Amino acid sequence: MQQLAENFWNFRGSFKVAGILDLGTHMSLVRRPDGRFTLIDSYGVAGADRDALLKLTGNGEAIDAIVNVHPFHTLHCNAAHELAPRARLFGTRRHREQAPELPWEDAAIEDVATQARFEGLDFSVPAGLDLVTGDDSVHAASVLVRHQESGIVHVDDTLMVLAAPGLLGRVLPQSRLRFHPMLGKALQNRPGAADDFAAWAGDLARDWAETPIVCAAHSAVRRLRPGGWRNEVTHALSAAAGTLGRHRARHG
Repeated sequence: MQQLAENFWNFRGSFKVAGILDLGTHMSLVRRPDGRFTLIDSYGVAGADRDALLKLTGNGEAIDAIVNVHPFHTLHCNAAHELAPRARLFGTRRHREQAPELPWEDAAIEDVATQARFEGLDFSVPAGLDLVTGDDSVHAASVLVRHQESGIVHVDDTLMVLAAPGLLGRVLPQSRLRFHPMLGKALQNRPGAADDFAAWAGDLARDWAETPIVCAAHSAVRRLRPGGWRNEVTHALSAAAGTLGRHRARHG
């Protein structure tokens, strides 16, 4: 449990593939001006992290919303619900399909009207991408969240940071922000999708320019220098130019 700002905490967790390769996962906690809390994403915290979370939130009673923002991050939804069973549970449409036994709110978090219900948070859904494709290995699209008070961004997969695992991560440098390698497969099969994505990324670089920290799923918390968000998102878009160009060549 890392406190990254006065009212923002991030939890780093374990997610192992085949019980061997630990890709990692994460969850963030925001305290609102009214003293209540919102969880962003779900993770089954344990040990000291769980104790600290429960102490901070009055045994979970002060958590009144859990917001799941990546349609393919569904493994820990039940654990988060058990942590705060009275909290309103939000997710994407795919969350409701994958875990119909949970008491999901009817409103989907990818919808602008649902996002507007969360004062103090900004949301952004990548334009030109399918949030869910026919290939379950394509995780390039998610709902990005920015905490207005601190400027911290919580993102799953769409923007990534490559970082060495464990103790090596304290020694070896992180990568700059980059878009998910499956971006090309997530682009919608229509003319203009690549341009829509490029315009969205450019707007995101500008509109969230003051972002000081990025909490990225599977890898790391990245602290940025002044102007770092705009520079790194712009660089990530330039690095994706080949992918976007090939899409334009196929679809126009």
